[in-house]
Amino acid sequence: MRSLGEPDQLELAELPDRPPGPGEVAIDVEAIGCNFADVLICRGKYQLKPDLPFAPGSEVVGKVRAVGQGVTCLSAGQAVTAQLTHGAYASYVVADGRRVQLVPEGVPPEDAVALGVAYQTAHLSLVDRARLQRGESVLVHAAAGGVGLATVQIARALGARVIGTASGSDKLALVREHGAEAALDTSDENWPQGVLDLTEGRGADVICESIGGDVFERSLKCIAWAGRLIVVGFSSGEIPALKLNRVMLKHIALLGLNLHGYHERDPAALQRAVASLFELYAQRKLRPLIHARYPLERAPEALAELASRRSVGKLILQP
Repeated sequence: MRSLGEPDQLELAELPDRPPGPGEVAIDVEAIGCNFADVLICRGKYQLKPDLPFAPGSEVVGKVRAVGQGVTCLSAGQAVTAQLTHGAYASYVVADGRRVQLVPEGVPPEDAVALGVAYQTAHLSLVDRARLQRGESVLVHAAAGGVGLATVQIARALGARVIGTASGSDKLALVREHGAEAALDTSDENWPQGVLDLTEGRGADVICESIGGDVFERSLKCIAWAGRLIVVGFSSGEIPALKLNRVMLKHIALLGLNLHGYHERDPAALQRAVASLFELYAQRKLRPLIHARYPLERAPEALAELASRRSVGKLILQP
């Protein structure tokens, strides 16, 4: 991106390969994950605002080409997944070693990258933040999206009862197909009552909220006593304000999830989450849904599809 705007302004360019510095890992990229944040960063509407020109993208899978001084746990030729602040839309990247994890043998690059940011967000939300227990009920908003489907699958794999919300019959069917015992249409204003009915009046023990606005407000009507509400995003663009007396009266915990913060403050927790995800994948309890694969030069087309909300599942770029 040479100037901020829509992703159709992306240009394919040849740049020199930078060798890894101390603590860094150089990776030959095999698969790149697309996320809605990539659209926002192109528009200049994401919390991270890199200097122009820049490439978007935050997750890759590939083979280690070289490691910098001080990196002792990785070596050339190993398959890895890595998270970047930006710049993942490339055939070669240099990543902070704290943001790189090994990919087990036999996991295809496309599946490994599909188990990236969305699944890490979902796993850390449920396990590290909400401390989800087997048998609890989980309400997942935007359950047909990338993070939503990941949350549905992981919650089900961990033994929870899962209720998903989405809009439209096709998306509701997809949510049920991926492990939700029930799916509610958020275009029906009575969906909070549906949650209460499904939980025998108790409400959801854990709510994963990525929409904001009215959905956040209505979620407080159907959260259980001592429930936990995890905020992972605001896809509606409306950041809600909360009167704290409602938190007190319902005896609930309001939690935030900042995935990028783990890299700096708790990389060990992220490493544990990634290892757990690959273990659940090996047990066939997770099956990432890949919507489409595009060559890297068609990145503008892939992001246009993502921005239109037409895609269901992961969009992947391949150099």
